Amino acid sequence: MRDIAVIGLGKFGLSVAINYSKRGGNVLAIDKDEAKVQDVADIVTYAVKADVTDADVVKKLGIEKMDAVIVALTDSLEASVMVTILSKELGVPYVLVKAQSEMHAKVLEKVGADKIIFPEKEMGMRIARNMAANSMSDIVELGNDYSIVEAEVPTKWIGKNLLELNPRQRLGFNVIAKKTGKGRDNIEANLNPNMPFERGERIIVIGRNEDLDNVF
Repeated sequence: MRDIAVIGLGKFGLSVAINYSKRGGNVLAIDKDEAKVQDVADIVTYAVKADVTDADVVKKLGIEKMDAVIVALTDSLEASVMVTILSKELGVPYVLVKAQSEMHAKVLEKVGADKIIFPEKEMGMRIARNMAANSMSDIVELGNDYSIVEAEVPTKWIGKNLLELNPRQRLGFNVIAKKTGKGRDNIEANLNPNMPFERGERIIVIGRNEDLDNVF
């Protein structure tokens, strides 16, 4: 796994740092708030209190050794821009930055950010799609046009199998797995194309959003 630095331990930065650490990755977590640093000190590889608005401080953090830097600052647009510039100047291969506005994103793009995200906006879109489609319980957006969706088997599919339905050719998406067992908590990825779908089963599909919206 790649070594990463997370700069800014708000909700987004904290979530990235903790979850990446739990997956076994090395994380350098940085924030100017001592309390936030202490909160993750026993979870991440290194936790450092530092004011990243000081360029000299940033250069001493050792982020040039990182494979990726996550800039998750929430209180200073200038600081996030500066850290992005310094990270690229120091040779960090991949810099992901949380943007606070479209204008902020344009500036970040100009100064070399490799990936710009709007966590709140993206989560809002995901929740909106879930609410709009009653059969969908979870959605993972794959860019602007594609998604992975978990949904209840459509009523019209009950008693039919994948060979009969042929969703790839007829509907434009693939069924990649289904949930089975008590509570539907077991994922079966190697589907039998001759096995009819049953009422209440849940499937996981991947495809274009417009094709998925036509069915689920």
